[in-house]
Amino acid sequence: MPLPSAKDSVERAVASPPPATPSSRSVQDAITCPAPVAAPAITPRAQEAVPKQHQALPEGFEEFMVHRVMQRVDVMLEKRLRDAIATVVQEQTRSVLPRLREEIESVVRHSVYEAVADELAAGQAPASVA
Repeated sequence: MPLPSAKDSVERAVASPPPATPSSRSVQDAITCPAPVAAPAITPRAQEAVPKQHQALPEGFEEFMVHRVMQRVDVMLEKRLRDAIATVVQEQTRSVLPRLREEIESVVRHSVYEAVADELAAGQAPASVA
């Protein structure tokens, strides 16, 4: 048996809302009302009085909402990941920096010693450089 789509679920929730509790709100309520509102059950007669535009979601609404939510998630994730990565890189740099300095100093010192030794081994420096 195929699972119902999100659009079918939303349309069913709008057409026959569950009993009103502080945490149960239909998508239509979430869009139009800033806070949960306890409402009496909708009778068939009351449903007839509700304009057609409020009974079903507009065509393409689900795709629009998914797109908007994904945009917001993308922006939030990018910022949070950038901050988290920057923190880790800074911590790692601080821990590696002393060892890196020691290594660079050793390489430079060794290179200078080797260059001086090669120069001395190649022969005497000219007596007069004019």
